[in-house]
Amino acid sequence: MASWQARSINLGIRTFIRRRSWGNEIQLSRRARLLFGIPTALSRLFTKGITITGMPDGNVRGEWLEPARPASGVILYMHGGGYVSCSPPSHRPITGALARSTRMRVFSVDYRLAPENRFPAALDDAVAAYRWLLDVKGIATSGLAVAGDSAGGGLTLALLLKVRDLGLPMPSCAVCFSPWTDLAGSGKSVIANEDSCAMFRSENIYDFAAAYLAGHSPQDPFASPVYGDLSDLPPVLLHVGSTELLLDDSRRVHDKILRAGGMSTLHVFDDVAHGWQMLQGIIPEAKASVQEAANFITTNQPATL
Repeated sequence: MASWQARSINLGIRTFIRRRSWGNEIQLSRRARLLFGIPTALSRLFTKGITITGMPDGNVRGEWLEPARPASGVILYMHGGGYVSCSPPSHRPITGALARSTRMRVFSVDYRLAPENRFPAALDDAVAAYRWLLDVKGIATSGLAVAGDSAGGGLTLALLLKVRDLGLPMPSCAVCFSPWTDLAGSGKSVIANEDSCAMFRSENIYDFAAAYLAGHSPQDPFASPVYGDLSDLPPVLLHVGSTELLLDDSRRVHDKILRAGGMSTLHVFDDVAHGWQMLQGIIPEAKASVQEAANFITTNQPATL
C-alpha cells in the first residue's frame, strides 16, 4: 500500500495537473514547461554538498553534478518531460540524489525539445553526449551507467539500441524510471489505468507523442524502444507505478529483454504518481526508488570504482 504522503500527493496532482487536453502543440509545450519546471526554482534544496558545473555551449549541452570525494564512475542522465519540457536543473531532485547515493558524477543532458526540435533531435543529442563521454572525457564504459525518467527513460533505452547498432561499447547498466517506451500508446494500461493514473489521461499520450514525432511513425524503435530488438543490452532496472498509464511500457520492455536472454529487473511501486522520484524528501517511495537504483548502479560497476 502506498504511503499516506504518496496518496496525498496523488490527490493534489489529480486536482491541479491532470487534464483531458493540454491544447495544441505550442500550448502543450508552454503548459508542460510551466508545470513540470516548478522544481527548477527549488533545485538548491536537493543539491546540498553537490558541485554543479554547467556546459551551455557546443554540441554537447548539460550539467555535471559532482558529490564530495566522488568515485570514478559516471552516470549519464536523460530527464523526462514528454520531450517538450524540463531540463537538467528541473531534475536535480533525482540527479542530485543519484550523485549523493552513488558517490558518482552525474552528467545530465540538456537535449533539444519539441515542438521546436522534432524526432530524432533528442536521441541525436543523447548519442552525442555518450560519444563525448567516451572519446573526449575518456570515460570507460565499464564505469558508465545510463539512466532517465519518463521520456528520458524511453530515451535511455533508445540510446542503448543506437549504441549497439553503431557498434559502440555498451554502458555497464541502465536505469529507467517509468520509461515512455511506446509512443503509439498501445499498452493495455493506457486504458485500464485511465481512471487511476493521478497525472495523465490516455489522450495525453497521443498529444505529447505528436508534438515530438510530427508525423513520424510512433513504432520506430528509436522513438518507441518497445518495438525494437532488445537483445544484447546491459542489465536494466525498471521502476514504474501500479496505477500509471505507462505501466505496460515497462512490463513489455521487461518481458522482451528476458525473452531475448538479457537481464532485467522490474519493480512496480504501489499507487504512486508518475515521476514520483522527483518528490525527494516528500514521499518515502521517492527515496526508496532512487536508493534501489543507486544500489543497482554501484553493484554493476567494477570493484575498483
